[in-house]
Amino acid sequence: MGRLDDKTALITGAARGIGRGIATEFAKEGADLIIADLLIDEATRTAGELQNRYQVTAMAVPMDVTSADSITAELDNALAMMQRIDILVNNAGVAPNHLSQDEDEDDWDRCFEVNLKAIWKVSSALAPHFIENGGGKIVNIASIAGRQGGVIASYSASKSGAISITQSFAAELGPHNINVNAICPGLLWTDMWRKLEGMLIGDEADELIDRRQRFEAMLAAGCPLGREQTPEDIGKAAVFFASDDARNITGQSLNVDGGIRMN
Repeated sequence: MGRLDDKTALITGAARGIGRGIATEFAKEGADLIIADLLIDEATRTAGELQNRYQVTAMAVPMDVTSADSITAELDNALAMMQRIDILVNNAGVAPNHLSQDEDEDDWDRCFEVNLKAIWKVSSALAPHFIENGGGKIVNIASIAGRQGGVIASYSASKSGAISITQSFAAELGPHNINVNAICPGLLWTDMWRKLEGMLIGDEADELIDRRQRFEAMLAAGCPLGREQTPEDIGKAAVFFASDDARNITGQSLNVDGGIRMN
Protein backbone atom coordinates (compact mmCIF):
# COMPACT_ATOMS: atom_id res chain seq x y z
CA MET A 1 0.00 0.00 0.00
CA GLY A 2 1.33 3.40 -1.00
CA ARG A 3 0.66 6.68 0.76
CA LEU A 4 -0.81 8.11 -2.44
CA ASP A 5 -2.88 5.14 -3.61
CA ASP A 6 -6.06 6.17 -5.45
CA LYS A 7 -4.78 9.74 -5.83
CA THR A 8 -4.05 11.62 -9.04
CA ALA A 9 -1.33 14.26 -9.13
CA LEU A 10 -0.72 17.03 -11.66
CA ILE A 11 2.96 18.03 -11.68
CA THR A 12 4.10 20.97 -13.79
CA GLY A 13 7.55 20.98 -15.35
CA ALA A 14 7.79 17.25 -14.74
CA ALA A 15 9.51 16.05 -17.90
CA ARG A 16 12.95 16.14 -16.29
CA GLY A 17 14.95 17.38 -13.31
CA ILE A 18 13.21 18.00 -10.01
CA GLY A 19 9.78 17.51 -11.57
CA ARG A 20 10.69 14.06 -12.81
CA GLY A 21 12.08 13.20 -9.38
CA ILE A 22 8.79 14.25 -7.78
CA ALA A 23 6.79 12.25 -10.32
CA THR A 24 8.97 9.19 -9.66
CA GLU A 25 8.44 9.32 -5.89
CA PHE A 26 4.70 9.87 -6.38
CA ALA A 27 4.50 6.85 -8.66
CA LYS A 28 6.34 4.74 -6.08
CA GLU A 29 3.61 5.68 -3.60
CA GLY A 30 0.82 4.68 -5.98
CA ALA A 31 -0.29 8.00 -7.46
CA ASP A 32 -1.54 8.31 -11.01
CA LEU A 33 0.25 11.10 -12.85
CA ILE A 34 -0.37 14.02 -15.15
CA ILE A 35 3.02 15.14 -16.45
CA ALA A 36 2.56 18.74 -17.59
CA ASP A 37 5.41 20.22 -19.60
CA LEU A 38 6.02 22.10 -22.83
CA LEU A 39 8.80 19.57 -23.54
CA ILE A 40 6.08 17.18 -24.62
CA ASP A 41 8.34 14.52 -26.13
CA GLU A 42 10.34 14.23 -22.90
CA ALA A 43 7.13 14.42 -20.86
CA THR A 44 5.63 11.58 -22.88
CA ARG A 45 8.74 9.44 -22.34
CA THR A 46 8.69 10.17 -18.60
CA ALA A 47 5.01 9.29 -18.35
CA GLY A 48 5.51 6.05 -20.27
CA GLU A 49 8.54 4.99 -18.25
CA LEU A 50 6.85 5.62 -14.90
CA GLN A 51 3.65 3.93 -16.00
CA ASN A 52 5.50 0.80 -17.06
CA ARG A 53 7.82 0.70 -14.06
CA TYR A 54 5.30 1.34 -11.29
CA GLN A 55 2.03 0.18 -12.85
CA VAL A 56 0.29 3.51 -12.44
CA THR A 57 -1.67 5.49 -14.99
CA ALA A 58 0.34 8.37 -16.41
CA MET A 59 -0.34 10.88 -19.16
CA ALA A 60 1.56 13.85 -20.58
CA VAL A 61 0.01 17.21 -21.45
CA PRO A 62 1.72 20.18 -23.20
CA MET A 63 0.68 22.79 -20.64
CA ASP A 64 2.06 26.32 -20.89
CA VAL A 65 1.84 27.50 -17.29
CA THR A 66 2.06 31.16 -18.37
CA SER A 67 -1.12 30.89 -20.48
CA ALA A 68 -4.56 30.79 -18.87
CA ASP A 69 -6.02 29.33 -22.07
CA SER A 70 -3.45 26.51 -22.15
CA ILE A 71 -3.97 25.75 -18.46
CA THR A 72 -7.75 25.52 -18.90
CA ALA A 73 -7.51 23.39 -22.03
CA GLU A 74 -4.99 20.93 -20.58
CA LEU A 75 -6.87 20.63 -17.28
CA ASP A 76 -9.98 19.75 -19.29
CA ASN A 77 -8.00 17.13 -21.24
CA ALA A 78 -6.53 15.66 -18.08
CA LEU A 79 -9.84 15.52 -16.24
CA ALA A 80 -11.51 13.88 -19.23
CA MET A 81 -9.08 10.98 -18.86
CA MET A 82 -8.40 10.92 -15.10
CA GLN A 83 -11.82 12.09 -13.88
CA ARG A 84 -10.33 13.88 -10.87
CA ILE A 85 -7.17 15.52 -9.58
CA ASP A 86 -6.26 15.35 -5.90
CA ILE A 87 -2.77 16.90 -5.80
CA LEU A 88 -1.12 19.80 -7.59
CA VAL A 89 2.64 20.31 -7.59
CA ASN A 90 3.66 23.68 -9.00
CA ASN A 91 7.20 22.78 -10.00
CA ALA A 92 7.75 24.55 -13.35
CA GLY A 93 10.59 27.03 -13.02
CA VAL A 94 13.16 29.01 -14.98
CA ALA A 95 16.34 30.94 -14.30
CA PRO A 96 17.26 34.31 -15.84
CA ASN A 97 19.91 34.73 -18.47
CA HIS A 98 22.04 37.23 -16.54
CA LEU A 99 23.32 38.08 -13.07
CA SER A 100 21.64 40.92 -11.14
CA GLN A 101 23.79 43.76 -12.47
CA ASP A 102 23.12 42.70 -16.06
CA GLU A 103 19.49 41.61 -15.79
CA ASP A 104 16.93 43.19 -18.05
CA GLU A 105 13.14 43.32 -18.05
CA ASP A 106 12.95 40.08 -20.00
CA ASP A 107 14.76 38.29 -17.16
CA TRP A 108 12.38 39.70 -14.56
CA ASP A 109 9.27 39.05 -16.65
CA ARG A 110 10.32 35.48 -17.42
CA CYS A 111 11.11 34.59 -13.80
CA PHE A 112 7.93 36.11 -12.44
CA GLU A 113 5.69 34.64 -15.16
CA VAL A 114 6.93 31.06 -14.63
CA ASN A 115 8.18 30.94 -11.05
CA LEU A 116 5.42 32.99 -9.41
CA LYS A 117 2.44 33.96 -11.54
CA ALA A 118 2.12 30.40 -12.83
CA ILE A 119 1.56 29.20 -9.25
CA TRP A 120 -1.33 31.65 -8.99
CA LYS A 121 -2.73 30.75 -12.42
CA VAL A 122 -2.63 26.95 -12.12
CA SER A 123 -3.72 26.88 -8.47
CA SER A 124 -6.60 29.27 -9.16
CA ALA A 125 -7.72 27.18 -12.13
CA LEU A 126 -7.69 23.94 -10.13
CA ALA A 127 -9.04 25.26 -6.80
CA PRO A 128 -12.72 25.03 -7.78
CA HIS A 129 -12.22 21.35 -8.64
CA PHE A 130 -10.60 20.73 -5.25
CA ILE A 131 -13.40 22.59 -3.48
CA GLU A 132 -16.05 20.58 -5.33
CA ASN A 133 -14.30 17.34 -4.33
CA GLY A 134 -14.02 18.32 -0.68
CA GLY A 135 -10.32 19.12 -0.52
CA GLY A 136 -6.90 18.75 -2.09
CA LYS A 137 -3.18 19.29 -1.71
CA ILE A 138 -0.99 21.95 -3.32
CA VAL A 139 2.81 21.78 -3.12
CA ASN A 140 4.83 24.68 -4.51
CA ILE A 141 8.51 24.34 -5.37
CA ALA A 142 10.34 27.47 -4.21
CA SER A 143 14.08 27.62 -3.41
CA ILE A 144 16.49 28.48 -0.64
CA ALA A 145 17.27 31.46 -2.91
CA GLY A 146 13.87 32.74 -1.82
CA ARG A 147 15.02 32.77 1.80
CA GLN A 148 17.84 35.25 1.21
CA GLY A 149 18.51 37.47 -1.78
CA GLY A 150 21.63 36.84 -3.81
CA VAL A 151 23.37 37.81 -7.02
CA ILE A 152 20.49 36.66 -9.22
CA ALA A 153 17.84 39.11 -8.07
CA SER A 154 14.94 38.19 -10.35
CA TYR A 155 15.20 34.50 -9.49
CA SER A 156 15.51 35.09 -5.74
CA ALA A 157 12.63 37.55 -5.73
CA SER A 158 10.35 35.24 -7.69
CA LYS A 159 11.12 32.35 -5.32
CA SER A 160 10.54 34.57 -2.29
CA GLY A 161 7.17 35.34 -3.85
CA ALA A 162 6.51 31.62 -4.20
CA ILE A 163 6.96 31.24 -0.43
CA SER A 164 4.64 34.19 0.22
CA ILE A 165 1.89 33.05 -2.15
CA THR A 166 2.00 29.64 -0.47
CA GLN A 167 0.98 31.30 2.79
CA SER A 168 -1.71 33.38 1.07
CA PHE A 169 -3.31 30.38 -0.62
CA ALA A 170 -3.04 28.35 2.61
CA ALA A 171 -5.05 30.99 4.46
CA GLU A 172 -7.60 31.34 1.66
CA LEU A 173 -8.11 27.67 0.86
CA GLY A 174 -7.73 26.15 4.32
CA PRO A 175 -11.48 26.40 5.08
CA HIS A 176 -12.06 24.19 2.02
CA ASN A 177 -9.77 21.41 3.34
CA ILE A 178 -6.99 22.32 0.94
CA ASN A 179 -3.43 22.17 2.28
CA VAL A 180 -0.86 24.43 0.64
CA ASN A 181 2.85 24.07 1.41
CA ALA A 182 6.19 24.79 -0.24
CA ILE A 183 9.56 23.09 -0.57
CA CYS A 184 12.81 25.05 -0.84
CA PRO A 185 15.42 22.90 -2.60
CA GLY A 186 19.12 23.50 -2.05
CA LEU A 187 21.92 22.50 -4.44
CA LEU A 188 20.95 19.92 -7.06
CA TRP A 189 23.00 18.78 -10.05
CA THR A 190 20.38 19.58 -12.69
CA ASP A 191 20.30 21.38 -16.04
CA MET A 192 19.11 24.55 -14.29
CA TRP A 193 21.95 24.40 -11.77
CA ARG A 194 24.54 24.02 -14.52
CA LYS A 195 23.19 27.18 -16.15
CA LEU A 196 23.19 29.12 -12.87
CA GLU A 197 26.65 27.86 -11.95
CA GLY A 198 28.05 28.96 -15.28
CA MET A 199 26.64 32.45 -14.72
CA LEU A 200 27.99 32.67 -11.17
CA ILE A 201 31.48 31.55 -12.17
CA GLY A 202 31.47 33.58 -15.38
CA ASP A 203 32.19 30.51 -17.49
CA GLU A 204 29.29 29.20 -19.51
CA ALA A 205 31.37 26.72 -21.52
CA ASP A 206 30.00 23.21 -21.43
CA GLU A 207 32.85 21.73 -19.38
CA LEU A 208 30.82 19.53 -17.07
CA ILE A 209 33.77 17.88 -15.32
CA ASP A 210 35.09 21.24 -14.11
CA ARG A 211 31.60 22.36 -13.20
CA ARG A 212 31.01 19.21 -11.21
CA GLN A 213 34.21 19.83 -9.27
CA ARG A 214 33.12 23.38 -8.49
CA PHE A 215 29.69 22.10 -7.47
CA GLU A 216 31.24 19.63 -5.04
CA ALA A 217 33.51 22.34 -3.65
CA MET A 218 30.48 24.54 -2.93
CA LEU A 219 28.81 21.67 -1.12
CA ALA A 220 31.90 21.02 0.96
CA ALA A 221 32.19 24.68 1.90
CA GLY A 222 28.55 25.51 2.61
CA CYS A 223 26.51 22.39 3.31
CA PRO A 224 26.75 20.99 6.87
CA LEU A 225 25.73 17.50 5.75
CA GLY A 226 28.29 17.71 2.97
CA ARG A 227 26.22 15.98 0.33
CA GLU A 228 24.19 17.12 -2.64
CA GLN A 229 20.44 17.04 -2.79
CA THR A 230 18.66 15.07 -5.50
CA PRO A 231 15.34 15.36 -7.34
CA GLU A 232 14.24 12.26 -5.41
CA ASP A 233 14.95 14.07 -2.11
CA ILE A 234 12.57 16.81 -3.18
CA GLY A 235 10.10 14.16 -4.31
CA LYS A 236 10.08 12.48 -0.90
CA ALA A 237 9.30 15.80 0.79
CA ALA A 238 6.53 16.42 -1.75
CA VAL A 239 5.06 12.97 -1.03
CA PHE A 240 4.92 13.86 2.66
CA PHE A 241 3.10 17.15 2.01
CA ALA A 242 0.73 15.43 -0.43
CA SER A 243 -0.12 12.59 1.95
CA ASP A 244 -2.40 12.33 4.96
CA ASP A 245 0.73 12.43 7.12
CA ALA A 246 0.65 16.21 6.59
CA ARG A 247 -3.10 16.67 7.02
CA ASN A 248 -2.61 19.33 9.71
CA ILE A 249 0.29 21.15 8.06
CA THR A 250 -0.37 24.14 5.82
CA GLY A 251 1.29 27.42 4.92
CA GLN A 252 4.76 26.02 5.63
CA SER A 253 8.00 26.10 3.63
CA LEU A 254 10.46 23.27 4.14
CA ASN A 255 14.15 23.58 3.27
CA VAL A 256 15.56 20.40 1.72
CA ASP A 257 19.14 21.58 1.50
CA GLY A 258 21.44 19.65 3.82
CA GLY A 259 21.42 22.55 6.29
CA ILE A 260 22.61 25.30 3.95
CA ARG A 261 19.80 27.60 5.17
CA MET A 262 18.71 26.91 8.73
CA ASN A 263 15.34 28.67 8.87
